[in-house]
Amino acid sequence: MTQAVETHAFFFAPFVSSTMRIDPAWIDYNGHLNMAYYGVLFDNALEQAFSVIGLGGDYAQERDATTMTAEWHVTYRRELLLEHPVRATVQLLDFDDKRIHLYLELRHATEFWLSATAESMNLHVGLTERRVRPFPADIIANLGIMKAAHSSLARPEAVGRVMGIPRKAVSGRPGIH
Repeated sequence: MTQAVETHAFFFAPFVSSTMRIDPAWIDYNGHLNMAYYGVLFDNALEQAFSVIGLGGDYAQERDATTMTAEWHVTYRRELLLEHPVRATVQLLDFDDKRIHLYLELRHATEFWLSATAESMNLHVGLTERRVRPFPADIIANLGIMKAAHSSLARPEAVGRVMGIPRKAVSGRPGIH
């Protein structure tokens, strides 16, 4: 017998964060946002999206579990300066009973140009045992609602990128480098 799970989540496709400001301390000697702080902005947006799912700070305290990042890929497209307001989008690509696969974009909040992208694999972890464990039924239900809302979005080209330096044939003969 299955139990009905009550959920009240509603998701835009994609999820859009609030407008975020760049802290002056985050600007490096090149005069732009230091690469480490793109992660802070993405993390702030992810926290907002996870709060809607039910995985916010109160979840960690009430259920002794949280999400932790297992893998993170960032591409930098256009530099951000101190005066640039930004917003991030979060697209749920997939999930299972223990993992969430996401794609994020960081954009100028009023001009909408793309500054950076991120792909993230997050794990559901028990805080006491520090091990991956299944999501509870209400969170799975919320993830299902979010996935349904995001299912009409195109799969981003940046997802699954492999980093490397392409090699060209030196000799002119195939296979010889």
